Amino acid sequence: MSALRSRAEEQQKIYQRWAPVYDRVYRGILRDGHRKLAALAAAAGTDILEIGVGTGLTLGHYPHHCRVTGIDISEHMIARAREKAKRENLEQVQALEVMDAHALTFADRAFDAVCLPFVITLIPEPERALDECARVLRPGGEIILASKLGDGAGLQGAIETAVAPLVRHIGWSSAFRIHRIVAWAERRGDFAATDILPVFPNGFFKIVRLKQRGLAG
Repeated sequence: MSALRSRAEEQQKIYQRWAPVYDRVYRGILRDGHRKLAALAAAAGTDILEIGVGTGLTLGHYPHHCRVTGIDISEHMIARAREKAKRENLEQVQALEVMDAHALTFADRAFDAVCLPFVITLIPEPERALDECARVLRPGGEIILASKLGDGAGLQGAIETAVAPLVRHIGWSSAFRIHRIVAWAERRGDFAATDILPVFPNGFFKIVRLKQRGLAG
């Protein structure tokens, strides 16, 4: 079994355990990040893809004029998100599908914005997933990420690295470094990190905006 497949199956088991209680645990602490991420995505355009939609905590924050497609690797999370979209009559939600972020089935240039709320640190091959985000993004669009992103410096960086094996078992990662995202954009050359914004609580979480440079054609 490949390392990628093994990691994906491990995450499926974690998310299956967390799906029934995820909203109660994370709704409050992640609300500020979800709200700001959705607002930035809506400002970028109407057609939005959300990767790692989970139980759908972000869905209600998108304006009703948007057309939102959500994907997640966990069928248990997607089932919860579908229930929420139906229960809350979220007309902006167009589709919710089980899909791997490493291999999106969407056509090129299909979306104005691609959002990754609190998931990039958990994707086994994040650069590969970001390449897929770039492929399905229209020229001038944005990739918008919300996550716990550290810089690896000082005591906080040492603590984040030390606890990484522990928090992984609850579906989180503490050792992912923000420079990894910036480095991806710099290597490609067609994206620029325009903002790194602190969000509640006290900047513990951050939002990163990656703007695609306009292309002809």
